[in-house]
Amino acid sequence: MKNLLLACFIGFCRASFAQEIKYTAANNDWDADSLGNQRVVLSIGDKANKLAIAANIDWRRSDEHAENKQVILVDASTNQRILNVTASITRENCSLRFEPTASRKYYLYYLPYKIDRKSNYPNARYLKPEVTAGKGWLDALLKTSSIDFAHVDCIESINQMNGFYPMEVIAKASEVKVLERKYPSKKYLVFPEDRLHPIKMKHDLPQRWILSGAKNVFHGEAAKGENYAYQLGVYPGSQDIKDVKVSFSDLKSKSGKSISSKVMLCINTNGTSYKGYPFTKQVDVAKGDVQAMWCLVDVPKGTAAGVYEGFATVTARGLAASPVKIVLKVDASTLKDGGINEPVKQTRLTWLNSTMAQQNEVIKPYTPLVVNGQSIALLGRKVILDNTGFPKNIETFFTPEMTEMTDRPKEVINQSISFMLEKSDGTKVLWKPNGLKFTNKTPGTVLWEAQNTLPGLRMDVTGSIEFDGFVAYTVKVTALQDMSFNDLRLHIPFNNKAAKYMMGLNLKGEKRPSAYEWKWDVIHKNQDGAWIGDVNAGLQYSLRDEHYVRPLNTNFYLQKPLLLPTSWGNDNKGGIRITENDSTVWVNNYSGARTMKKGEVLYYNFNLLITPFHPINTDFQWATRFYHKYNNLDTIKVTGATVVNIHHGTPINPYINYPFIAHDAMKAYIDEAHQKGLKVKIYNTIRELSNSAYETYPLRSLGHEIYSAGKGAGYSWLQEHLGDDCIAAWYVPEVKDAAIINSGMNRWHNYYVEGMNWLVQNVGIDGIYLDDVAFDRVTMKRVKRVLTRDGHPGIIDLHSANQYNKNDGFNNSANLYLEHFPYLNRLWFGEYFDYEKNSPDFFLTEVSGIPYGLMGEMLQGGGNPWRGMVYGMTNRMPWSDNADPRPIWKVWDDFGMQGTKMIGYWVESNPVKTNNPEVLATIYKKNKSALVSIASWAADDTTIHLQIDWKALGIDPAKATITAPEAKNFQPAANFKDGEDIKVEKGKGWMLIIKEG
Repeated sequence: MKNLLLACFIGFCRASFAQEIKYTAANNDWDADSLGNQRVVLSIGDKANKLAIAANIDWRRSDEHAENKQVILVDASTNQRILNVTASITRENCSLRFEPTASRKYYLYYLPYKIDRKSNYPNARYLKPEVTAGKGWLDALLKTSSIDFAHVDCIESINQMNGFYPMEVIAKASEVKVLERKYPSKKYLVFPEDRLHPIKMKHDLPQRWILSGAKNVFHGEAAKGENYAYQLGVYPGSQDIKDVKVSFSDLKSKSGKSISSKVMLCINTNGTSYKGYPFTKQVDVAKGDVQAMWCLVDVPKGTAAGVYEGFATVTARGLAASPVKIVLKVDASTLKDGGINEPVKQTRLTWLNSTMAQQNEVIKPYTPLVVNGQSIALLGRKVILDNTGFPKNIETFFTPEMTEMTDRPKEVINQSISFMLEKSDGTKVLWKPNGLKFTNKTPGTVLWEAQNTLPGLRMDVTGSIEFDGFVAYTVKVTALQDMSFNDLRLHIPFNNKAAKYMMGLNLKGEKRPSAYEWKWDVIHKNQDGAWIGDVNAGLQYSLRDEHYVRPLNTNFYLQKPLLLPTSWGNDNKGGIRITENDSTVWVNNYSGARTMKKGEVLYYNFNLLITPFHPINTDFQWATRFYHKYNNLDTIKVTGATVVNIHHGTPINPYINYPFIAHDAMKAYIDEAHQKGLKVKIYNTIRELSNSAYETYPLRSLGHEIYSAGKGAGYSWLQEHLGDDCIAAWYVPEVKDAAIINSGMNRWHNYYVEGMNWLVQNVGIDGIYLDDVAFDRVTMKRVKRVLTRDGHPGIIDLHSANQYNKNDGFNNSANLYLEHFPYLNRLWFGEYFDYEKNSPDFFLTEVSGIPYGLMGEMLQGGGNPWRGMVYGMTNRMPWSDNADPRPIWKVWDDFGMQGTKMIGYWVESNPVKTNNPEVLATIYKKNKSALVSIASWAADDTTIHLQIDWKALGIDPAKATITAPEAKNFQPAANFKDGEDIKVEKGKGWMLIIKEG
């Protein structure tokens, strides 16, 4: 009976007149997370039928399978749900009947869903249709002979952000067929569209284009100097098309003036990589899909006002060209900044191709590279090259304390790094070098080449070193004849004294094992190398090939893991074997048996990072105190904090990694902070991007260049407006900010650098807070340059959630981000770091930052303040529970930490030790006094006494006092005598002041 009723009703509705629908946006007037983001507003007359009202709604929905989603009808005056409802639903239309109440106004909610409201990774689950109408009402409905129609007042979205009109209001299938019949000879149609209406749907034409038709002319208006953008929507109705391109002619005025085609490009096919290299892309469009081709015109400032005409011609392989006449009216106004202060006009799309700060100029505190013969000197380090092109010695010049540099070198490797071939018969052969040649020498980068040979093989080596200690090798191995061999491996011979610790390759930061074996497992593990070193000398290396692509990280590694290097991985035959022999630790990176055909090429590329990067800056640590929360500035000032970190999801920085919408409020806050002597840093990184970004749809038009491929899902906005082929990321319920995962290394990094520069110059930010990152050192250097330009402080601190877990591929946060450390000012490691169960070696290598020239803070659970203090760390207020470092700050200030010399427990000559190797002591020494920080890793409460070298400490023991200043939640006040037993609770410690006089 129900099907019969619907069939009769549908026929009746289709015969009725379909009214033109108005679209509006509400002001968050209902609970979208239970009713959905869309509703149809219906009204009926005073004398309407009391049994049933009909409505025919041409809602033109863009979501698939609309018939499988519930609708909810509500009395607008009481908000009570009406149950006697029946409907026939398609994407194009809804034919509705319902039993009215006394009300004259009704809301039909569609796309209702349920979510976990507290989740930061929600998934909207759309409700399935259900039968709510009673049998009696359905029977009566069959018998009625008259029915009244409701008026569709409008389709209303919960807010403007969730609106579908006009670019997500679909054309009906019948309308598309009519349109296609108008152009029978065209294999594809082109729809010019202005910049204020970004093309949003990939699989549907918008109704707007049905009404306007496929035009061959576009009219636009721009100012002089404006970064002007427009779109050409390409729609192949009858077949797939390949290699879509747009070419441009000059635009000319009747007076003979012109705008050169050289200032025009299509970002979908042409661009500049994040490394500064030009590139082209092929754009293919599947039958029935829509592709937006975003075209830019950087109107020169010297352009004369007037009307300019020319052509943008769309071509596809093997098909006729489609020229579109471009008529651009240039007015008399001039924009000095290209119009970038109005990003809603897509004026910042030109940032995607920016090369700002790309030149590899030396960044403070680093010093220019100095080449002397085959040695290259840089800040605190030296590399001496062998004729093979590989290092034969790497030295560092840092004291064990890591507070200053020294003239005494410490060898990182004690023999040459070398490749060795093992022939099929087991014979081991070294390569014959043909000489080393430097190809470029600049203050920031030195490049060299070398060639090595073996019978049947040639190895072309290209090496480079940068001012921060990053060394990159491209190692091209070419078979000069068919070859089979057992192995080609890379030997890295570490000096045993510079190989105390190891981090990576399934190992947390710990004492290096004497023997170790590792195999590739890229599907599950984000591992391709390790850091091996001591506090003041070390080396990170990673194994790559020419196909290396940075994987996703921070919860998403498994969705885009590493690619197994063809050379090193060799179908999982490769691996790493570590052995120890006398004074040398041998790290053998083997690739296993293989056959190479004549002419075949393999790339055994690898990178090195020489640590430390610079001495630690203890005075910065004592004086720079972060307050990690948006709050009243006077409230922050009285805490003693000096730098405010503004997280996303706050009133002045609401949208994750897109701090450009509330920038006026942000600037006002920062200006006030500066007046009060405070600095302000903001959350802004690359990993995911807010759906509030003005450029969301132009970026989507670039395929997977900016946004990663995925299965869709996530919060309702993502499902309703992006659909599939994306990965949902962080969500902030308070502002309903739904982010999308970035794809990795791409042009968004160029935008990011430009955006950072704009924030420094126009908003006055003092730096950035990075919450894990998905970019490499190239972008980090560029960011540091723009943040520190013109004397700005450019403070950067990095937080990382512990990456050593399944979803992150069991990588160590410090290992993953070590390439960024040269440009950081502080670490905050971090969420999910266990400060109770991990060893001092873990603290030192993975948390403190000290072996790399940095210092840090603790996060999870407020950290362990006693253990943190032996590394100069506190927690950060007021982000997490128990995060109040002020009692420790007070001890610092009362003692006078500025100018002290930090001597860590790892320094053999530390003048203050304990008699228990599980209770460690670090001192902060100045004239005639020292603050001694003690922390216990003992399994139980214990008793220790201090072992003090009074002469080295510079204090007369006869005049010395040992006191423990009171520090709330840390320790009570106490006095001790030299040699007296000191009780230390499990997992705790003391801060003692030893003072003469």
